[in-house]
Order: sequence, then C-alpha cells, then structure tokens
Amino acid sequence: MPVSPSKKSGLSDMPVRILTAAAYGGIILGAIVFGRPLGLALVIAVIAGFAITEFYALTRRGQRAPNEVFGLLATVSMPVASALWGRLGLLFALTALVVASLVWHVIFRQVRTADTAATVFGAVYVGFALSHLVLLRSLDGGTELALAAVVSVWVNDVLAYLVGSKIGVHKMTPVISPNKSWEGFMAGTVGTLVVWLCAAYVADLGITLAWSMILGIAVALASVTGDLFESRLKREAGVKDSGSLLPGHGGFLDRIDSLILVSVVAYYLLVVGGAR
Repeated sequence: MPVSPSKKSGLSDMPVRILTAAAYGGIILGAIVFGRPLGLALVIAVIAGFAITEFYALTRRGQRAPNEVFGLLATVSMPVASALWGRLGLLFALTALVVASLVWHVIFRQVRTADTAATVFGAVYVGFALSHLVLLRSLDGGTELALAAVVSVWVNDVLAYLVGSKIGVHKMTPVISPNKSWEGFMAGTVGTLVVWLCAAYVADLGITLAWSMILGIAVALASVTGDLFESRLKREAGVKDSGSLLPGHGGFLDRIDSLILVSVVAYYLLVVGGAR
C-alpha cells in the first residue's frame, strides 16, 4: 500500500517520502510490465522476504518464537513456484511449509503451538497471499490485471486520504486506525471501482459489467481490511511501523498490507468470473 502524507509528518520529510515512493512504485510497475510472471515473482519474493521478517519481529513482541528459517524460505519460494508451476506450485510450497513446521513441532518439545501457528500463518499471510499477484499476471490480460490490482490500491489510499483529511468526520475504526473515516472509505471505493471497470474493458475479459462492479467493490473492501489488519498487528506489538527499511514510509509490510489481500480477492473473483 502506498502511503499518503501523514498529518504528523513534517514538510522536511516530503522529498524523502516522494523519492522512496517513486523508487518502490517504479520497481513494482516495471516488474509487472517488463518482467513477465517470473521477473515479477523475483521482485515479489524480495519484497515478501523483507515483509515476513518484519512480521516475525512483530510476533516476537508477543512472546512467540516462530521458525523464521522455515517461514522465510517458504515465503520467498511461493512467488517463484507460482510463476513456474502456477497454483499447483504454490500449493506444493505451502504443503512443504506445513509438513516441515509439524515435524519441527514434534521434534522440539520447547516449541509451543503458538510458535508453529505464527510460523505458518506468517508465510500464508505474506507469501501465499501475495503470490496471487504473480498468478494474476499469468492470466490472459495479466499485465493489465496486475497493474489494476496495484494501481487500485494506490488510488484507494490516495483518495481515502485526500477526502478523509478534508471532510472526514465519521471515524471507521477509531481504536485501530483513528485517521480513517467513512467519507474517505467511500471516496476510495469509488476510485477503486473506476480502476477495475477500466481494467475489465481494456483487458477485454468478457466479464459482465455487474461482475466488474462486484470486483471493484470487493477489492476496495479487501484493501481497507488488509490495511486495518496490519494496523491491528502493530498496535498489539506496540509499534508505529512494521520496520524502517523504507525511508519516510516505515517497513515493507506497511507498504504491501492492502495489496496482500487485494491480490487474493482479485485473482479468485476474476477466475470465477471467467478469466483464464
């Protein structure tokens, strides 16, 4: 998820934020357009690798001890397996993680159920879910669809911030994310809907207008849900950002929180709607 300027951020931070956003966005868009599924998979694997490391750091604050080696290996392998062997490859990588984690749990008595659960869930949350962006790129019209997934998240975030900061008075989740408003949510939803209507037309998917609208609304809901989920994780861990590797933006998990769930929702709704 691209970040919009926070009300608490100083103007002195803006050049750094803009440069970081431009570099991050350029790499993602370039990988989608020019990288084909495997090139995109390699970029996603790197991003997911940093993100899963941040996720496990958050879980350690909750007195859990996930197997970071298993989780990291599974997370970075999932996008590549998706590019090479499709959904079957992704399921194989997931199965290998589950089996390895169960064996680890059985052999080492000090490992708690919460540790194993955090190991598997982290890789599913970051690696498995985000790999669907690679699967999305592999569909007919995949370039346009993957671009739509990424751009719709950015449009949703920007419009939600702009409208919410100007006229937002009705708070969505004041405890989890105090700056989110229903007015901003509606603006973001409209923007997301427009992006997906355009994508369905440009990619010539053959899906109905009604299904395109359902897709746009579902993606908007997925975007804000992914954002709120990660905000909840950070609040539970008592931190403001998931990391500090992206100057002016926090961590990688902060940037992809919405895209994680959007990738899954967009992919399966498109497949159900007839995309191949």
